[in-house]
Amino acid sequence: MINKTIKATVLCSIVLFASCKDDTKKPDKIMSENILTQEWTGPYEGVPAFDKMSVDSIKTAVLEGMKLHLAEIDSIANNTEAPTFENTIVAMESAGKTLDRVFAYYGIMGSNVSSPEFRDVQAELAPKLSEYSSKISQNEKLFQRIKSVYDASQTAPLEPQAQRVVDLTYKQFEMNGANLDADQKKRYAAINKELSTLYNDFANNVLHDEENYITYLNEDQIGGLADGFVKSAAKIATDKKEDGKYAITNTRSSIDPFLTYSTERELRKQVWENYYSRGDNGDKFDNNKIIAEILKLRKERVGLMGYDNYAEWRLQDRMAKTPENAMDLMLKVWPAAIARVKEEVADMQTVANELGDNITIEPWDYRYYAEKVRKKKYDLDSDEVKQYLQLDKLTEAMFFTAGELFNFKFTPVAEGSVPVFHEDVKVWEVTDKDSGKHIGLWYLDPYAREGKRSGAWATTYRSATSFEGETNVLASNNSNFVKPAPGEAVLVSWDDATTFFHEFGHALHFFSADVKYPTLNGGVRDYTEFQSQLLERWLSTDKVINQFLVHYKTGEPIPAELVKKIKKASTFNQGFGTTEYLASALIDMKLHLADPTDIDIDTFERETLDELGMPKELPMRHRTPQFGHVFSGEGYATAYYGYMWADVLTADASEAFRDAPDGFYDKAMADKLVKYLFAPRNAMDPAEAYRKFRGRDAKIEALMRDRGFPVPKG
Repeated sequence: MINKTIKATVLCSIVLFASCKDDTKKPDKIMSENILTQEWTGPYEGVPAFDKMSVDSIKTAVLEGMKLHLAEIDSIANNTEAPTFENTIVAMESAGKTLDRVFAYYGIMGSNVSSPEFRDVQAELAPKLSEYSSKISQNEKLFQRIKSVYDASQTAPLEPQAQRVVDLTYKQFEMNGANLDADQKKRYAAINKELSTLYNDFANNVLHDEENYITYLNEDQIGGLADGFVKSAAKIATDKKEDGKYAITNTRSSIDPFLTYSTERELRKQVWENYYSRGDNGDKFDNNKIIAEILKLRKERVGLMGYDNYAEWRLQDRMAKTPENAMDLMLKVWPAAIARVKEEVADMQTVANELGDNITIEPWDYRYYAEKVRKKKYDLDSDEVKQYLQLDKLTEAMFFTAGELFNFKFTPVAEGSVPVFHEDVKVWEVTDKDSGKHIGLWYLDPYAREGKRSGAWATTYRSATSFEGETNVLASNNSNFVKPAPGEAVLVSWDDATTFFHEFGHALHFFSADVKYPTLNGGVRDYTEFQSQLLERWLSTDKVINQFLVHYKTGEPIPAELVKKIKKASTFNQGFGTTEYLASALIDMKLHLADPTDIDIDTFERETLDELGMPKELPMRHRTPQFGHVFSGEGYATAYYGYMWADVLTADASEAFRDAPDGFYDKAMADKLVKYLFAPRNAMDPAEAYRKFRGRDAKIEALMRDRGFPVPKG
């Protein structure tokens, strides 16, 4: 998943875990003794002082940053000169640099190195950040200046990027209640304040359950598990003062391999239940009441602006435009997905019967028996494939791909020359391969640890802009691979390797940006996953496979026969993958279309899945009580469908590369990829950008072919 904010400062406090940009190098008017508010110094146009972060300093830094930014906003709003693009929109784009720097630290402390002490600060700051946000979005004088510039531009358009930032700024303020009357604005702000606290509580409850539900195994309970995984589990247990045991942590990177390979069915059930019960354990960390309250407040808030439901309000500026369009796409794919699940379960049950296992396939069996079906149908052993998927080599493969498509070169910086927030973090300089021009820095934080949220994401600390002089990019990728025992290689699954490429696609989107104004570094949610999903396709290209998939012990390249098996099995388990994702996306949309009065979240989830015909043998990818995309902030609320929307574009664009003279490394196609799909960011309407790349709109048929589903006729 992508972790970012747009320049529209009114949203910065809503998106939890966000790292906002620092877009210029001009000094602030007021200097502070707090290191977290100060300009970034050192090499590479200045870098964050991550080694100087502390819980003690973050609270005062946020408060100071908000105060400075609000003063700048008041100055813009009270300007006695007639509103112009320069004295209003450009001035807003330039404001808030101190807080932007602080948010870079705040995002890291919330996502990568959280602690109970920091969570207390988060809880205290959440309502204050909401109040700060409302003071901007509800500043009547400011909005009237924005509206004046917007109205003038409708008859005398500005140059394209300037016009785009005016349109986006006006729309953002309008969507955030700028046209409401005084009483409505007061209630709107109060709702946002309540929501900010609920989002924070939701995220912390999930993190609590991830940290506190750990399954410890004895020596006689590690059957089927790979040697590297066992060693890692032993080290984690030792670190937690459980010597002689093996720890299965409550995160996806730990539970996925355990559920795939463990021969201990009862332990598989326990690990599965721990993971899918996060936020749903009936204790003080239970999220169900929080979700119900969030839904009520969201509906009330958009109702103030005349919308029937939250989804209608949210999707108006997305590619889908309406909830009906998003639902239409999902429901076109859903029947084929659950039909494939039925076939997959039948295959698994057959294998279980052949093995003499007297069981009926349950959710905690799915990965385990799916792996056995994979071996039977395709003679493909996922653990064998992992021997050729080393994290270090995959990183090299990503750099190679970036060089071929974007002409980027990645060079490790000298250790200690750039401050990092944890010893696991490594940093590379990004330059143009031909000219040597400096583009930015790439930070990689690969390993799971206590205090780090689960999943994988990308973020920026500074984005590319040129309106006050060109800035370089500081971007990061963050994963949760299980850290190996000393001297051991990090071996990952094909799925995890795909995710690694996916998140790197977000980073390449950041590095290739060619935009003038900070707002244009934002994204349209159902489009912004497209670029990263597209980059996944290069993992399975021959150039990457032949050069970088080598055995971690012998260095021998992956056998051609094994590659054939991987490609032959490319649509294997698509029923599972598509259904678990779509179930979450459908629940997200349906929750926000439903009447939230007296809603019981567990009941709604269960009954809605029953109505959809959800197979009982697998869960949603993100059950509602742990659905952080949707309930720890608003970034993906009614927008989780966007991955599927983006995947339609991805499949269609992949066929364009497939059919090009030089395939996925065709120079002309790569140039169009960068020019139209990566460099513009949000400086161009996404639908227009895609048509410039492809010559037409994307078609769903490519997606269905891609997943091995029946292609709809007509």
